[in-house]
Amino acid sequence: MFNLNENISIGRKTPRLEIYPDRIRANAAAIIGQCHSAGVKVACVTKVTAAHPAVASAMAQAGADMLADSRIENLWKLRNAGFRGPFMLLRLPAISQSAAVVEVADYSLNSSLTTMKALSDAALTRNIRHRVIIMIDVGDLREGVWPDKAVDLVKRAAELKGIEVAGLGCNLACYGGVIPSEENMKLFVDTVVECRKASGLELPILCGGNSSGLPILADGKLMAEVNLYRIGEAIVLGRNVIDRSPWTGTRQDTVVCVAEVIEAQIKPSIPIGNRGQDAFGGSQDFVDRGNRKRVICNIGRQDVVVDGITPVEDGIMVLGGSSDHLLLDVHDCARELKVGDEIAFYPGYGALLALSTSEYVHKTVISGE
Repeated sequence: MFNLNENISIGRKTPRLEIYPDRIRANAAAIIGQCHSAGVKVACVTKVTAAHPAVASAMAQAGADMLADSRIENLWKLRNAGFRGPFMLLRLPAISQSAAVVEVADYSLNSSLTTMKALSDAALTRNIRHRVIIMIDVGDLREGVWPDKAVDLVKRAAELKGIEVAGLGCNLACYGGVIPSEENMKLFVDTVVECRKASGLELPILCGGNSSGLPILADGKLMAEVNLYRIGEAIVLGRNVIDRSPWTGTRQDTVVCVAEVIEAQIKPSIPIGNRGQDAFGGSQDFVDRGNRKRVICNIGRQDVVVDGITPVEDGIMVLGGSSDHLLLDVHDCARELKVGDEIAFYPGYGALLALSTSEYVHKTVISGE
């Protein structure tokens, strides 16, 4: 999996994010297979690893029907790396970026007529036709128009010459944490049916959500009309995003964060002296466990969500972190940790997003394991 060295590892860069593309490819193949069996295509989302080419390649090799990302810069990264797409922009486009959107993305998710007019104008200028998926809010309260506003928006968008309304989509379990259900999926499909009747459009794409939709699909309760999912976390981390339990047929050791010990000392477990706010304006509760062995690693809140990482080894407790330092209690660790040693962690979704984005974290691809 990875090597936990007991000596100073000169020449190995830390902190680093180890990416195991063969494991990610296996996860992608399992999930894409599950979706395809239910008649659902998969737009594989590269966002959480900042569109790392090794991850995108793993997804493409596993049979991704589309590659998707929230950032225009990441879509350009994929195009410039030679990926063929089609490509979907997940974040609602900004009007100021309309030209870039139609140049790099084959599809974009939209909820604003004003934005779609800008996309249409940009597409007409370039003699192309951009495809949009209009988002419907079925309860999670992130992007999308309310269902009773959908018909009017679809009809007006259909009048724009530079775009094609390719379908409708919805998003769940992101902002509001609303779980996909038979009820909200029926509301979504019923809205599509109304839009088809009122507009005369085919609206062939029904994008029923993200990784959170996998449980209802696996239970055989997903409405047959839904034919596209946007899936990232379940593939990359092998998790059921509803409760972060392992997803069937996947593995969870696909990415590993490795940091280096830069201090190892026996210290009290509570601070000494009058206390104010910490560097981030917060205050922390401390438990008096007596004198404990503590280490500091060379990674911090600028690079990772500190409470979103899990030590690979038993007996290590994440205490917290500052901008550049990660503090650990290692008193109960079987390994005698000292300065120069490496400690490995499994990152959660938020932690991986930060690790992938940070330019201070070295990215290392490990193949064949």
